[in-house]
Amino acid sequence: MELSCWGGGWGLPSVHPESLTVMAYAKFSGAPLTVNTINSSWKAPKGDIPVLVSEDNVISQPAKILNFLRKQKYNADYELSAKQGADTLAYIALLEEKLLPALLHTFWIEAENYCSVTKPWFASRIAFPLSLYLPGKMSREALNRILLTKGGPPLYSLAEVEAQIYRDAKECLNLLSKRLGTSQFFFGDTPTTLDAFVFGFLAPVYKVCFPRLQLQEHLKQLPNLCRFCDDILTCYFRLSVSDPALIISLQMDDNLRKSPQHPPRKLTTLKLAAGGEESSPFNRLSP
Repeated sequence: MELSCWGGGWGLPSVHPESLTVMAYAKFSGAPLTVNTINSSWKAPKGDIPVLVSEDNVISQPAKILNFLRKQKYNADYELSAKQGADTLAYIALLEEKLLPALLHTFWIEAENYCSVTKPWFASRIAFPLSLYLPGKMSREALNRILLTKGGPPLYSLAEVEAQIYRDAKECLNLLSKRLGTSQFFFGDTPTTLDAFVFGFLAPVYKVCFPRLQLQEHLKQLPNLCRFCDDILTCYFRLSVSDPALIISLQMDDNLRKSPQHPPRKLTTLKLAAGGEESSPFNRLSP
């Protein structure tokens, strides 16, 4: 199985939240993916990234990719109860409704961030002449996505929309911090789908060096979420983050391949210290 996605920077294997979510889930579940960075989203069906190719199957969108991996018995949620599965869906919906608009705004709409960081970074990884066009197209799509979910009454101006999405995002970060508490992951000591989504959303905000840092500054006031990101990067991506262009091969133990369900990979090398502070989803995961 091969995953095509945007590359990395700032110590991240990918700066693209959707790509990072899938890469994290593959690490957690032990799925044997080969990850290749791409230089043009036009190589992907309908421009969707990330894209998973497995024999004759071509799958895009994180929720669909994760569901496909589960069907191949790479299930990071193998030990979750029905209630925990329902909680996973609820928190992913919260991320997409409350945090995603601010994430899109930070990368693609905030003028200073877009001009000095986002546009140059993506343009440098896209072949000419698409490098002149594609970042602008992605920025317009991000704005349309924000306005589609947040631009209706009573928010009529872009300034009002911006203020609201950052209030929502900060509230979401506070809720995530409270839910994580001093735990290593959201459901104990084993990472699951929810951890992959939270990591995919938070790590770019936490690590990318933007001139306008409104969301990053709030995230850094929640040390347990920062530690959560750092622990995953250290323990699951330590062989890949040093070189963004590296093709990452995720190998799996032969004994796990023979099992009816491949158990999720547990993180046992780190212990957390006590005292850590505290609309509809776009894609729906099957429980």
